[in-house]
Amino acid sequence: MDAPAHDSQQPLSPADERGMRLALDQAHNALLVGEVPVGAVIVRATPEGPQLIATGYNRPITTHDPTAHAEIVALRHAAALLGNYRLPECELYVTLEPCAMCAMALMHARFKRVVFGAPDPKTGAAGSVLDLFAQAQLNHQTQVLGGVMADACGTLLRDFFAERRRQRRQERAASMWMPGPEGPVIPTGEALELHLPGLDEEDDD
Repeated sequence: MDAPAHDSQQPLSPADERGMRLALDQAHNALLVGEVPVGAVIVRATPEGPQLIATGYNRPITTHDPTAHAEIVALRHAAALLGNYRLPECELYVTLEPCAMCAMALMHARFKRVVFGAPDPKTGAAGSVLDLFAQAQLNHQTQVLGGVMADACGTLLRDFFAERRRQRRQERAASMWMPGPEGPVIPTGEALELHLPGLDEEDDD
């Protein structure tokens, strides 16, 4: 599916590139702790220029919290720091298209603008699966810009999932040949061919 087209024809500004690079730094933090590498930052315009308010990266696995997406983590930090659950002057940069939960949270917080990198064809709520930001019935409208540094953001995610599939194939192969009380575990049945995970180039997870 094509990337959502929210303002996608606008040229990339230096501020948007800087914001997304900061979000990518946060995504690498998620990668280091074994989380899906998604990062987010929140900035606010000031007379002196954009001010970095809060950062966040995916933490649902490490915190046992299904709501701890990068956007939510950054949003909670920003609201606590600014002492307000409404953040109408703030903009969020995130490396992956927000899901429905994050999209609604950002609109509840009255965010001025959301900028995301790679589209999410499975759960994206800014145009890929559905577009909550385009619902005129909602009482707040948040501007959206998608596809900013999409290649870099998408490559980080693709590499992460490819490595995870590789590790799982290796684990399956190792467990298949792990010696038990009566020797290695040998598959039984009437299989005509034996495909060993990790050796079959077409093995699919």
